[in-house]
Amino acid sequence: MRTPFMRLPLLTGLLVLLLATFGAVHAEPWAELPQAQPTRNPAKVEVIEFFWYGCPHCYAVEPRVAQWAKRQPATVEFIRIPAVFNQRWAVLGRAYYAMQQLKLGDDAHRALFDAIHRDHKNLSDEASLAEFFAGLGVSKEKFHEAFTSFDVDSKVGRANRMTAAYGLEGVPTFIVNGKYRIDGTTAGSEEGMFIALDQLVARELKALGTR
Repeated sequence: MRTPFMRLPLLTGLLVLLLATFGAVHAEPWAELPQAQPTRNPAKVEVIEFFWYGCPHCYAVEPRVAQWAKRQPATVEFIRIPAVFNQRWAVLGRAYYAMQQLKLGDDAHRALFDAIHRDHKNLSDEASLAEFFAGLGVSKEKFHEAFTSFDVDSKVGRANRMTAAYGLEGVPTFIVNGKYRIDGTTAGSEEGMFIALDQLVARELKALGTR
């Protein structure tokens, strides 16, 4: 699965020529979902980041995502969800939810990214992930219990359904209030993604205040 930053449509050159000929057409740096999805708390503006630990773009943008989330008001709820397109992605999604169940926090989240992209570790199955978690002080028995738990099974299944429901084509992808999708294709760049996030969150917060 290629990430949006890596996709180069074949008709890009023709589109640019047509815009230059007939005048530029304004396009928002996000896509409006054909059907809005329910959010966890209607009293807050929900922002979801879909990611995959194996994605280099997700790794590169993670520090900025963390900083962005920290400066949001209490009326914005930020949620990470591991995208699940296939079984390979599901293994690392299961690791994320096991991490949550073990209450390891954001440091462990970043450490798993570092292990894959900085340290080039192959963490593709339960055995290799158990070794990684052992380095965080989690016994292999406790990791196995979390990794194979019913709760983690349920959350991975839900992540798979949400990956399809939101029409994801790659990662990182952000969903704002169940209505709008932002990714590298719609926004055009990392900077564009965060500009779009701020614009949509401000819009949704304003709407929230008038309900």
